[in-house]
Amino acid sequence: MPAQKKRLALITVMYWGLLLYVVAALVWWFISLEQQNAQMLQLRMQQIGETESGYKKMVADAQDLQRRKHIQYIGEGLTFMLLIMVGAIFVYRATRKQLRLNQLQQNFMMAVTHELKTPISVAKLNVETLLRRKLEETMQTKLLTNTLQETDRLNDLCNNILLASRMESGNEPFRKETINLNDLVAGAIERFATQQPLRKIGFDEKGTVVVQGEAMLLRLLVNNLLENALKYSPSDKPVQITLKQENNVAILQVADEGAGISAAEKRQVFKKFYRIGNEHTRTATGTGLGLYLCKKIVEAHGGKISVWDNVPAGTVFEVKLN
Repeated sequence: MPAQKKRLALITVMYWGLLLYVVAALVWWFISLEQQNAQMLQLRMQQIGETESGYKKMVADAQDLQRRKHIQYIGEGLTFMLLIMVGAIFVYRATRKQLRLNQLQQNFMMAVTHELKTPISVAKLNVETLLRRKLEETMQTKLLTNTLQETDRLNDLCNNILLASRMESGNEPFRKETINLNDLVAGAIERFATQQPLRKIGFDEKGTVVVQGEAMLLRLLVNNLLENALKYSPSDKPVQITLKQENNVAILQVADEGAGISAAEKRQVFKKFYRIGNEHTRTATGTGLGLYLCKKIVEAHGGKISVWDNVPAGTVFEVKLN
């Protein structure tokens, strides 16, 4: 069992053990108070002589006091029980959330390290090859192009990390300008087609679509959605992008024919650091920031992003911008 799961299991056992002890102590005190209340009634009854005037009234008063104490103990006990349970659930959920966030952050650091080392290693190898060997112009161009692509990967990763911090702070407003989404999407497709010439990317444009927003953010949105579709679908399957405008709402759809996303994970994919699958079955690289930033960018532009199953297989991400 991983160390994180062992730690969580130990905390869970200790926490619920302590909670059960507190509840048991509360029940014990309730029983003790009830017994004391019954004893007090017996003492009052013994002090009342049957020959005393107003005997029945004094007995009724004593019994009424006993009933009021009984109701008081039940009310206080239920109130304390409710507060304890609500607090226990709140603390338990907060603890689990924090432990899960710590685990996601650890996974993120490992993923970022890998994502940084790979393009750096490739770029370094290409430059060393160019310096040490006299290559033909065609080969030199190929190595330089490959190096440029790897630096673009590094730049995208840095942009994602910096933008995540910027979105978290919420203090820096983005610039609004008129943007032609057709040109922006076409540029993203051209870039990925250069990097992955064997992949098929379709683009269905239904008229010119213009929106108000920040070009850098919207470009990153399209790049992340397209990269995600290419990453999680087979290399022989196409990725289809559809762009249209309905009732002054810009609609962007990115559809792939991959394995798809389960119903449970559809509610998780837009969370920070979340990645589909687990660390043992996951093969695609990534940091868990791409879709999180997509949602943040769309929300910053007053839009909505959603995901559903593609037919017959795969996933469709849809963005709506007013």
